[in-house]
Amino acid sequence: MRRRQLLAAVPAGLLLPLARPSLVRAQSERVLRFVPFVDLSLLDPVATTATPTRNHAFLVYDTLYGLDAEFKPQPQMVAGHVVEDDGKLWKLTLRPGLMFHDGSKVTARDCVASIQRWASRDSFGQALTAATAELSAPDDTTIQFRLKKPFPLLPAALAKASPSMCAIMPERLAKTDPARQVTEIIGSGPFRFLEREHLAGAKAAYARFEGYQPRGDGQVGGTAGPKVAHFDRVEWITMPDPSSASAALRVGEIDWWETPSPDLAPLLKRDRNVRVEVKDRQGLTPILRFNCIQPPFDNVALRRAVLRAVDQSEFMQSYSSDPDTWHVKLGMFCPGTPMANNAGLDELFGPTDLARAKKEIAESGYKGQKIAFMLPMDHPVSAPLGQLGIDLFKRLGLNVEVQAVDSGTLFQRRNSREPVEKGGWSIFPSMVSGLNILDPAVTSVARANGLQGWYGWPESPEAERLRDAWLEERDLAAQQKLAAEIQLQAWRDATFLPTGQIFQPMAWRRNIDGVLDGFVKFWNVRRV
Repeated sequence: MRRRQLLAAVPAGLLLPLARPSLVRAQSERVLRFVPFVDLSLLDPVATTATPTRNHAFLVYDTLYGLDAEFKPQPQMVAGHVVEDDGKLWKLTLRPGLMFHDGSKVTARDCVASIQRWASRDSFGQALTAATAELSAPDDTTIQFRLKKPFPLLPAALAKASPSMCAIMPERLAKTDPARQVTEIIGSGPFRFLEREHLAGAKAAYARFEGYQPRGDGQVGGTAGPKVAHFDRVEWITMPDPSSASAALRVGEIDWWETPSPDLAPLLKRDRNVRVEVKDRQGLTPILRFNCIQPPFDNVALRRAVLRAVDQSEFMQSYSSDPDTWHVKLGMFCPGTPMANNAGLDELFGPTDLARAKKEIAESGYKGQKIAFMLPMDHPVSAPLGQLGIDLFKRLGLNVEVQAVDSGTLFQRRNSREPVEKGGWSIFPSMVSGLNILDPAVTSVARANGLQGWYGWPESPEAERLRDAWLEERDLAAQQKLAAEIQLQAWRDATFLPTGQIFQPMAWRRNIDGVLDGFVKFWNVRRV
């Protein structure tokens, strides 16, 4: 058969790669291929605070307010708001034309249900709920808060970006129990989640939402301003092996790598086709989080003894030999922000004394109970820092049982409140975004509200009293004084071990432009 006859016999759709290679290249150029630092295992941003879920959520969902580059709330889905009755009545008006991915119109009822679901789990949302007498939707475009007392931080609460955001979803999904995953991932953001293409441990895919209408005003920055999707598709490709991810980036098989490992970053910097840069100057705070409701770390004296033994420099040097990539003597709040302070740091993070720590451990009443240490082996930062924590625990004479898991398993298992003997846990490493420790309103690791709080569930009435006082205070100097008291109380409660602050670079191909500062965001990014 001649070539012309052969081609005539083949369906036209199958000829595209052979007959029109330029079109195939053009289609490929409209796809952004991204490697996240760990696999996307959980999809509901309300049911988990996992960082990959947060990044995924900002692709799919939009928020009523966004945080600009200065961390100030700006209208996003709302056109604006009015405040009446001496600050006790807020009326938020939705922008026209907002649509969900299933084709339905975004209404105020959807927003009310979404706010209620988010606020039941989020610490800032809980504070807003406590100040609210009634949350309602008088009509399709108006969200109304009747407050018990003025709450000037209302827009800031609804603009919160980390670790959980107030994702707006259809009312039928927002009615889902907050402790359970929603059954469908439908938002009104710039990209649609392609559920049929999701393969846990391998890939997630998103398509540009044709019905999305970016804001017509505002500056692009943070999570605020116009969100323009320049790619038809975004594909997340899981690559647990850093060498494979590095090689794929250098040859152009992927466009963007979220967290290149410190040992490979110098190689990538020498590649003229790759750009390596720290975009998140608030950094990440690796911590070790105690389970405060189960033995042995329900014993605050034991937690304090272990906290005294932490050498942040030792942990950070295990992450990278380059001191420009990390910071030590880290307190409760992100360095360089208004609430950051030095309260208790010199005493707590001065020279370590293991002999003293061992003595205090013995005096605490610890009797050698097993400590279940969950270690996420696939996490490029938490795994090595967690291993250093395990080594420290063993040097202190603690009875550590290492439970190697993947990040997805850890994200699910940390919900368990069972004793160690029944599959529970004692401690795990985690990464806290700088956005999550900006101030007492947003930080979850400083909360001590028991079973309503973040994983570990510590309870400290004094910590909660100080936080409530901070929320009421409007004077900056008074807020800073309270922030120092909150930090000192956190060291007394010893609910987690801070190991320092890291500045993790991203790496992307130089033909990718528009990568925004802060955590990974996919709007306004384009190929040039």
